[in-house]
Amino acid sequence: MPRVSQTATVPLPQPRHDPAQVKRVRDRLRRAEGQVRGVQRMLDEDRPCEEIVTQLLAARSALDQVIRQVLSEQVTECVAILPPDLARAAVSRAVALLLRA
Repeated sequence: MPRVSQTATVPLPQPRHDPAQVKRVRDRLRRAEGQVRGVQRMLDEDRPCEEIVTQLLAARSALDQVIRQVLSEQVTECVAILPPDLARAAVSRAVALLLRA
């Protein structure tokens, strides 16, 4: 019988995405996109560094919120539909992704 690697990845379920959740993620992404475009304009306008960095931090925060929202929904789905061992592995992978971010 072949051995299963301890580091083998556990496939995550591919749930149907709730249209309301997708809309919230898209709205957040559009907000971040607008902030990045604003930074580009600020560079063209030779705006002060502090203003540019402030806007970059706002864009990063918007993307961080998208990451948290997407992972939170994924973890919730995993816990709801996977057997406990697979759910724990999926949650561990989600935490590892957050730590990389």
